[in-house]
Amino acid sequence: MQLNADQIRQFQDEGWLFLPEAFTPEEVAVLAREAEAIYAANRPEIWREKSGAPRTAFAAHTYNEAFRLLGAHPRLIGPVEQLFGEPLYMHQFKINAKAAFTGDVWQWHQDYGTWARDDGMPEPRAMNIAVFLDEVMPINGPLMLIPRSQQHGTLEAGHDTSTTSYPLWTLDDATVTQLVAEGGIVAPTGKPGGVLLFHGNLVHGSAPNITPYPRKIVYLTLNAVSNHIRKPTRAEWIAHTDFTPIRSVPDAALAEHARAWKQAAE
Repeated sequence: MQLNADQIRQFQDEGWLFLPEAFTPEEVAVLAREAEAIYAANRPEIWREKSGAPRTAFAAHTYNEAFRLLGAHPRLIGPVEQLFGEPLYMHQFKINAKAAFTGDVWQWHQDYGTWARDDGMPEPRAMNIAVFLDEVMPINGPLMLIPRSQQHGTLEAGHDTSTTSYPLWTLDDATVTQLVAEGGIVAPTGKPGGVLLFHGNLVHGSAPNITPYPRKIVYLTLNAVSNHIRKPTRAEWIAHTDFTPIRSVPDAALAEHARAWKQAAE
């Protein structure tokens, strides 16, 4: 999949781009089922809310076939290679859960702020590309983005280790207020299978989910190979140190896996 000129222009100007229903219901169904099985497992890669509900599951592409195929899918790899102009490797892979009723907040932050401070990533030549596994609605804790905030570079941040179960480099209220006054807030919503790309320095966060509707999103953090991390401080399953360029699987690979999974279940 390749981006057209208008899509590239929006990403470069606004810092984000949403591609609705890039994956089929058949493909999403197997990913959603496997995500629930992963959340139920007792693995160190799975972080939980203070309530015990799943918050995020790291590195599923290293031990689950459906997510391995997603992590090398040309509909995700192609657009980012197009934007960066070079091969990519997987810096991080996670399945974020915003559980029904108990999904907690993600504070306002920039992803590159963490990648630079905790992992020694030289430049913001990495980005998150997100795949919706549930319908993301205005009411169930959608990701909120501040358009054009990436143009401010890497902002000063504090290390919040107490608000939630996951430590994060967060921005203060005054900074967020100023950025919102300039760019506003958008919250992309859509059906399962939608794909969201956003710049590593785009400021974003999400509110708690107090609805009965869960919100699972897979995030691939794709980094330009030349921009590989230099001083990792986090576990290998959080910040990968295998800088091998990703080789895309055939476009039909995930769909074929989904059909085989469905046949086996019948």
